[in-house]
Amino acid sequence: MAADASDGIEDVIVSANRIAQETSRIGDSVTVITAKEQRRSQKTAVSDLLATTPGISVARTGGFGGTTTLRIRGAQSHQTMVLIDGVKLNDPSSASGEFNFADLITTDFAQIEVLRGSQSTLWGSQAIGGVVNIVTPVPEGPLSGTVSAEGGTHNTAIVRGNVQAGGDRLAWRVGGNYMTTDGISSYSRYQGGREADGYRNVGFNARGILRITDNVSAELRTTWSEGRTEFDGFLVDSPEYGTTEELTTYGGVKINAFGGRFENRIGFAYTDTDRKNTDPSSSVRTTFDADGRNERWEYQGTLRITERLSTIVGLESERSKLSSVSPATWDPNPTPLTGDVQINSAYAQVNVTPIDALSLSAGIRYDDHDTFGSHTTTRASAAWSVTPSTILRASYGEGFKAPTLYQLYSQYGNLNLDAEEAESWDAGIEQHFFGKRLVVSATYFNRDTTNMIDFVSCWSAPFPPGCGTRPDGYYDNFAQTNAKGVELGAVARLTEQLSLAVNYTNMDAKSTARGTANFGRTLPRRPDEIANAQLSYEWPVGLTTTVAVQHASRAFDTISNAAVLDSYTLCDFRASYAVSDSLEVYGRVENAFDEKYETAKNYGTLGRTFYAGLRQTF
Repeated sequence: MAADASDGIEDVIVSANRIAQETSRIGDSVTVITAKEQRRSQKTAVSDLLATTPGISVARTGGFGGTTTLRIRGAQSHQTMVLIDGVKLNDPSSASGEFNFADLITTDFAQIEVLRGSQSTLWGSQAIGGVVNIVTPVPEGPLSGTVSAEGGTHNTAIVRGNVQAGGDRLAWRVGGNYMTTDGISSYSRYQGGREADGYRNVGFNARGILRITDNVSAELRTTWSEGRTEFDGFLVDSPEYGTTEELTTYGGVKINAFGGRFENRIGFAYTDTDRKNTDPSSSVRTTFDADGRNERWEYQGTLRITERLSTIVGLESERSKLSSVSPATWDPNPTPLTGDVQINSAYAQVNVTPIDALSLSAGIRYDDHDTFGSHTTTRASAAWSVTPSTILRASYGEGFKAPTLYQLYSQYGNLNLDAEEAESWDAGIEQHFFGKRLVVSATYFNRDTTNMIDFVSCWSAPFPPGCGTRPDGYYDNFAQTNAKGVELGAVARLTEQLSLAVNYTNMDAKSTARGTANFGRTLPRRPDEIANAQLSYEWPVGLTTTVAVQHASRAFDTISNAAVLDSYTLCDFRASYAVSDSLEVYGRVENAFDEKYETAKNYGTLGRTFYAGLRQTF
């Protein structure tokens, strides 16, 4: 849920303006999930945790490990930028370049920031719907660590651990996790699926900071994970499985000048996603093998000219690479699809506080893509504390998404594609009552996305003109959409022990491409209404109990609106008990009333499940 505002402490945001700021000075729509909230939620998948925040819908094809897509304010799943400590995770080898949340499980994150609205000015291609930035802890203090273990339904077992230490010159942190589960049938049991599809995930992360001098420091961090997911064929059980290995590495140097007022960061970021599908029942066991890489050099300079005026400038040079092959019985050794593309960027932003109560920002970005050409985006935001208890916010942003390597170079590729473009704006109010014991908020948003890339089918009449040279179909810029709605939220400390957090999103997301068969139809897998509520009570004996409810209205599975996903309501019960200052025992019941539901048509979902575990710190 939204960050706890009842303690009177401001959250610190680093993603919105690429500079640490108090939430009261942020004009953009941002939700922060703190480490404390993450632990209390007891969620295993990061996507399930994000689904409790305003404006986000999640779809998963089966149980843990199934392909998991996330949509912010009705944008396409591939129009969400996903970052770990500012390093992009999106996969260049996928057809749309999106990030699959399937293998991202909760570990020792410091916080997760969800930035809604078009944000390409600071973050570049893909940030049309918004940004999810996962922030890992900065190692500090004497040697310490945490280890946790839990188990539950479907023979699920999860182990997590980390250890860290920080001194005047060297700070370091390492962590890891392992998860295994027998799972459920990815082909829905209500449609006849019987074979359980298991999942396994192993991960590792490390971070080191070396303070060379008082003004110069170097940092190296890396995150690695490997997931193995069993899945089914089309409407049938099958023994197929897939593996995904993801590596994210960053190395950089930070240099401060003028007493820390001028911060300079130079770094290199590398991500590698290797995916492989295997069918043991086929004479050609490897049915898909793809590797996508991003290599990015970057510079960012932040100059605090005065207490009221700061500027940010940045340069980026990113190269994306793709290698993909899909063997089949009729073609066991096909020629691999390969491609690479370069995009060079420059951005600048000014943040100004003309008076104590008003914070303004404005920025511009220029991108030069070596295939489709150049693109310029702008943004602006304002936060005005009308009174000490009332904050008005407004923002305008432009977004773009460059064509993917698959859309450019595959057998369906089109080298004449342009970038997808978006314009979005939102305006809202945040009101504090009773010394921030009650915080309520309301935000209206609107986004138009044009020039969207979609697949043109050449398998049925009438045949578009391009089918003469590409009879199997091709990608082209012809789709456009609009999404608008309202997000409401409230966080309340009802008593010293009892707290309540609720949010509600009402959204209308439709195709607006006139002259197409889907004009005016609702975009798929986007419920019109999403609501979350969480009621927690902290007992004097160290026990905390929570009831959480999640509701999604009816949605459609396809753009034709022919297949319906029924509305559903899920209820979870959670409890944790502090045995001592360093030992905690916890447990939960998810989907307590065994609700039958789908987030993707004909794919299984977890019914009632039970989990219990313990967490030890030292």
